[in-house]
Amino acid sequence: MTLRESLIAFACTLGLVSTPALADFNSASASSDANATVQTAIGISNTAALNFGGVVAGGTTGTVVLTAGGSRSSTGGTTLGSSSSVSVASFTVTGDANATYGITLPASTSITSGANSMTVDTFTSNPSGTGTLNGSGSQTLSVGATLNVGASQAAGSYTGSFSVSVAYN
Repeated sequence: MTLRESLIAFACTLGLVSTPALADFNSASASSDANATVQTAIGISNTAALNFGGVVAGGTTGTVVLTAGGSRSSTGGTTLGSSSSVSVASFTVTGDANATYGITLPASTSITSGANSMTVDTFTSNPSGTGTLNGSGSQTLSVGATLNVGASQAAGSYTGSFSVSVAYN
């Protein structure tokens, strides 16, 4: 084989080898891991009812305010009666340890005794707005509100219900 033939054979060999090598520069690929964390479902259960206690209606409208901390006061024509049954609503929130969650309180609800009703509104909570579950994945949530008592509100045992919602942040 002559030098010329050897060079042509070498050039042809380079051409065959170079074509796949050039193709590698025209594209690229990479891989990624895929991950997910399945959280414990958040839960809430009621452990104590909201109870404003005894209320005495006067000749003018008034309110009874029960704070999330358990303090009770009255305004207007309403005065406080027996405090033996007063309690804030209490809930236990459960879920992932140390997770934060948002709290949604109702705007208002009605409580009734026969054909008579009163409005409960201005709900407050402790914690307020956002809570953090402890290392065991639970937290107590206390809820208070304002009872709106009408002028000469009819006597009776008034009952009703309301809902509190929680969701992971």
